[in-house]
Amino acid sequence: MTGSRRVLALIGVVVVAVVALGACAAGENVQEMPGGAGFWPGLWHGIILPVTFIVSLFTDTVSIYAVDNNGNWYDVGFVLGLALFSGPVIGLRGRRS
Repeated sequence: MTGSRRVLALIGVVVVAVVALGACAAGENVQEMPGGAGFWPGLWHGIILPVTFIVSLFTDTVSIYAVDNNGNWYDVGFVLGLALFSGPVIGLRGRRS
């Protein structure tokens, strides 16, 4: 595979990933879950935070944090999801070959 084809393939994969994550962005806070959103929704919202944040800048119907949550477990999931996404990105940022 030549260098230009690799770049095009990488761009295609990134575009597909961004669209797929954008389709799963957190919605309005009118949804009510019995007992509030827990660990797993918090984890998911943390993972998709970068995409959700960008979408939330252009619309009022998307929020980055579920207000109707069950407290500490949602927060733990949210922070863990954010760390899972941003940790490798920040770690690889300093490496240059």
